[in-house]
Amino acid sequence: MALDTVTTATQNPDTKQPFAELGLKEDEYARIKTILGRRPTSSELAMYSVMWSEHCSYKSSKIHLKQFGEKAVKSDALLVGIGENAGVVDIGQNYAITFKIESHNHPSFIEPYQGAATGVGGIVRDILTMGARPIAVMDPLRFGLADAPDTRRLLPGIVAGIGGYGNCLGLPNIGGEIVFDETYAGNPLVNALCVGVMKHEDIKLATAHGTGNLVVLFGAKTGGDGIGGVSVLASETFSDAKPTKRPAVQVGDPFAEKVLIECCLEIFKADLVVGIQDLGGAGLSCATSELASAGSGGMQINLEKVPLRDPSLSPEEILMSESQERMCAIVAPENIKHFMAICKKWDVTATVIGEVTDGERLHITFNGELIVDVPPRTVAHDGPVYNRPIKKPDYVDQLAKSKFEVPLPTAPDEVKAAILKLIASPNIADKSWVTSQYDKYVQGNTVLAQPEDSGLIRIDEQTHLGVAVSTDANARWSYLDPYQGAKLALAESCRNLATTGAKPLAVTNCLNFGSPEDPGVMWQFAETVRGLADAALELGLPITGGNVSFYNQTGAVAILPTPVIGVLGVIQDVRKRTPMGIPAADLDLYLIGKYNGNLSGSEWAYLHGEIGNASPVADLDMEKRLVNFLLDGQPIFESAHDVSNGGLAATIVESVLKNKVGARIELNDVANALFSETPGRVLVSIKDSATNEIVKLAGKYQIPIYKIGTTGGTDLEINLAVISIEELSKAHTETFPKLFG
Repeated sequence: MALDTVTTATQNPDTKQPFAELGLKEDEYARIKTILGRRPTSSELAMYSVMWSEHCSYKSSKIHLKQFGEKAVKSDALLVGIGENAGVVDIGQNYAITFKIESHNHPSFIEPYQGAATGVGGIVRDILTMGARPIAVMDPLRFGLADAPDTRRLLPGIVAGIGGYGNCLGLPNIGGEIVFDETYAGNPLVNALCVGVMKHEDIKLATAHGTGNLVVLFGAKTGGDGIGGVSVLASETFSDAKPTKRPAVQVGDPFAEKVLIECCLEIFKADLVVGIQDLGGAGLSCATSELASAGSGGMQINLEKVPLRDPSLSPEEILMSESQERMCAIVAPENIKHFMAICKKWDVTATVIGEVTDGERLHITFNGELIVDVPPRTVAHDGPVYNRPIKKPDYVDQLAKSKFEVPLPTAPDEVKAAILKLIASPNIADKSWVTSQYDKYVQGNTVLAQPEDSGLIRIDEQTHLGVAVSTDANARWSYLDPYQGAKLALAESCRNLATTGAKPLAVTNCLNFGSPEDPGVMWQFAETVRGLADAALELGLPITGGNVSFYNQTGAVAILPTPVIGVLGVIQDVRKRTPMGIPAADLDLYLIGKYNGNLSGSEWAYLHGEIGNASPVADLDMEKRLVNFLLDGQPIFESAHDVSNGGLAATIVESVLKNKVGARIELNDVANALFSETPGRVLVSIKDSATNEIVKLAGKYQIPIYKIGTTGGTDLEINLAVISIEELSKAHTETFPKLFG
């Protein structure tokens, strides 16, 4: 096929082009022609199609996401905010932490192992591009029903992909979630979070400044895998009713990424780059246009210089390829020799493919022929913006008015049976079948990991400064009320940090929803963003960035709205952290926080085919006081564990089983007390000698506290119900091996 050059496009304006097959709407194609003053070349069309996809352009979400900036809290800790590859916050002692969460949902459905693995690889490179050393990952996951054939296909492969890639990189996996619900059937959510550390002076940005500076592509060679990968897949629903776009999923090589990380860090240490960008979604199309757009605006690229694994690739395919383990750097000419020497040392392929120019155009040539001539901002940042129709779904008010009846146990044997049923349910059961496949302690700085309330990493071995991270989402609450659901998810994540002794500092998010073309889904999304923006402002936390994943649905069935909220916290001395497990006998157990008996959206209701009337309402003023109570009282707590999914029943069982220490507990209204998931509560254990202090703290922060029992023995006794630790352990641990082998 003859090369489609700019000259050819100008001379042949009526050539038919497959814009619809590439995901562009007719009016979007018309807009491209208006921008260029002609039809696009096939290479330009490829670039616009991937960069204007939902995944890359955020065209349906931009109008709502602006709230994160408009309602942003002023924070002295925030060093880099929304707009870069990842946010950066100051944690003291000249350390900066960068963290971000993203999705790799659709590729993981197509090819579970590689889809999940490259999701880890992509978020790690985002962190790397900020100038940071990646130090830990987390993986919030969602699947269809646990015993469904589709889940049996997906879960083992996805878990193996996450573990395989992360373990090979030598990054500890310190937390996450695994949740099952029928709406995720055929639409697994594979969200990946990475944390990185650097000194303040090491921060790098994705920008291409300086006329004459060189554009260097380094890392793996470009292949045909992932052409149009996440950029196309993530803008497409999976439906039996019509054919779906299923390009080859990206194939990752963790050993190549490990070498690339070390190569980049040495380059950063030598201060050899002006700007840097990883090649993830949309590949070279994204890297070149974003770097140029964020810089002076001009760039010249010689596409034939791109090192290829497959020499048969067309220019369009080279531009769209999402081959992994690739980076693009802007390097001053005087530094190029040193840059190349470091790449050679690490056996990393590096090639100068162009330079920064003084113009305002991105020019790409192939064998001397001009095939791309575009204003880079129109590709990277000024894509379509849609104000999609929004309509509150009928189900919200219908559920609010519906009769909500969930059976509750009363007699001791019924209470015992109910607890054993709950802790054996897939959403509550022990997840070590999964987490044992992840290396939690590689690098030797992991202080806390699954199943603790938050993952905790030591940053400095002399001062013992550390950071904690938690991710949370209750999709059922978001389904009942997405505004409250977002607030509650953020509050829970903050609470999880505070239980371990870490002060919440900053927020990232991964917003997973169905099709934005559904007005009901857009209402869920808009209310979620509003809730998260309002909650972050009220809690005084900056939102540093994140990810939107739309089109998570099969046919007309959308997933539950699932805003996964990640919060980063700082702890001055990791040696003083508070564990979740009861450590010893003869301790007093206190329930901290107000209880209202609301079973809506609870796991107990879900087990009985109910979801509820209305979600709980977030009391963020109380949540702030609770966080301060937990931080102030940290020295007196022997253990602390958040009350969340599964209610107090799950919290007690998990606290008991951690160190096999029993407990004797007395509760009023025992069933509601056990199974309600009323937010804003924590179970703590203290020595009897600390009684006066905890009462004084509760008064200071106006937090209700209730002494509910003591620790010791080999049984869990709740009122007259007695369950041996052996019975609890058996019920809690057997579910996953039975389901997945």
